[in-house]
Amino acid sequence: MPVIGMPRHSVVLALSAIVLASLLDPPPSAADNLELQSLGLRARVSEKTLLGDEAPEDFNEYDLSANVALPWEHYATSGWGMGTRLMASAGVLRGAGENALVVSVIPEVTLGSQDGRLLMDLGVGGALFSRHRFGTQDFGGPFQFALTLGIGGPLYRQLGLGYRFLHYSDAGVNGSDTTGADFHMIEFRYRY
Repeated sequence: MPVIGMPRHSVVLALSAIVLASLLDPPPSAADNLELQSLGLRARVSEKTLLGDEAPEDFNEYDLSANVALPWEHYATSGWGMGTRLMASAGVLRGAGENALVVSVIPEVTLGSQDGRLLMDLGVGGALFSRHRFGTQDFGGPFQFALTLGIGGPLYRQLGLGYRFLHYSDAGVNGSDTTGADFHMIEFRYRY
């Protein structure tokens, strides 16, 4: 059915062009608020527990992360408050003698100092695995939900040290016989 005299495929192409143009050339106010906050190097060592259950395999993960500030924030004149950011990471997950590429994007809410020296964050997002079976453990599929909680502080000048908890799970989307993984990790970061 035509819309305003245009065939359906033309409407879809026009809307796609508008969306693509807005992604390539965002409004100045949105672009001004998106700034790189920090880069991190993380080493994760899993626990055999999965939020109370026993996981059949042990995992290690090593990755690089980048934190980008999002425009929603509120800080008091004291410099303390809350903000939002996007944490993206890419790395290697190793378990049962197998390796997988893992890429994640997690929106977070942060509490702490406006300069980012002392910070606590909480976020829920998604991750893609290049493989989802490791020995006897099956994550259920390449897409996993990612839940994270982190805390960090200053180490020396722009360098910081932190702790992060990360949970991967398909939340039962691929059946009840899948198992996720929990990670406790140390995080070294460079703050901009």
